Amino acid sequence: MLHSFFKYLNVTTAEERWGMYITTVGYSKVSPDDSYPNQEHPSSHQLTWNRGRILNDYYIVFISKGKGQFESALSTAADAVAGTCFFLYPGVWHRYKPDHKSGWEEYWVGFNGYYIQQLMANGFFDRQTPLVDLGLNKDILHLFRNLIETVQASLAGYPQQIAGITMRILGLINNVAFHLDYNNDPVGKLIAKARFILQESFERSIDMQQLAKELPMSYSSFRKSFKEITGESPNQYHLNLRLNRAKDLLTSTVLKINEIAEHTGFESVFYFSKIFKKKNGVSPKFYRGTDE
Repeated sequence: MLHSFFKYLNVTTAEERWGMYITTVGYSKVSPDDSYPNQEHPSSHQLTWNRGRILNDYYIVFISKGKGQFESALSTAADAVAGTCFFLYPGVWHRYKPDHKSGWEEYWVGFNGYYIQQLMANGFFDRQTPLVDLGLNKDILHLFRNLIETVQASLAGYPQQIAGITMRILGLINNVAFHLDYNNDPVGKLIAKARFILQESFERSIDMQQLAKELPMSYSSFRKSFKEITGESPNQYHLNLRLNRAKDLLTSTVLKINEIAEHTGFESVFYFSKIFKKKNGVSPKFYRGTDE
């Protein structure tokens, strides 16, 4: 389970010469009636609803659960619901907050650089419409989690890696905003929601019949439509998410095999190793390339 996390990064001349650099990444879960923000941030980033705030860099904020409000000097007040992201622009006053009844979960990344300034000047993103409805998009969720995990690991060269991940986020947002229409396929929209929920839940088992009920769909229709769209049954899809997550942890962390099994929701390290080898042809130890 992902815990609240944020980090403000030092920017060196190497990152500036790269053309794009990341200033901060984070994730926060705000429960109903929590104060907001519920984390201590630098004074330059303090946000209150009454005063609002002005920042010096570009930001993307993605709401994965719950709902709230967003307003800026360039746009009217609007609801920010689960599946919405919004842009913050340098020098532009803004404010946002979760609804006190629902709370929300938010991911964010701050960035800048001469390449980004040129990209933004070329009209790929509209400053007058900073909110983008991505829907419950599993890819954006995966990219934000990958961003946070890469910062947490802080391996050599990670500033360039997170710049690359952020560019993928920008590309995905641009693609959704200008080239896709989620509203013409109600069944596809429900399956996209299910995939998003499964992407969020790789650390535990899921009752697929209960998931179908929550969408809402009958289980038989859910299973049939899910397989038609993804090529896999819901259970197989979820298992592959967990195994792919395990591969990421094996190569990017120093977690022990039993810890990785726990993080990916397997009931025992023996069962995890058995399933991993069946799917990948090698044991987790061999995949990692160690004798742990």
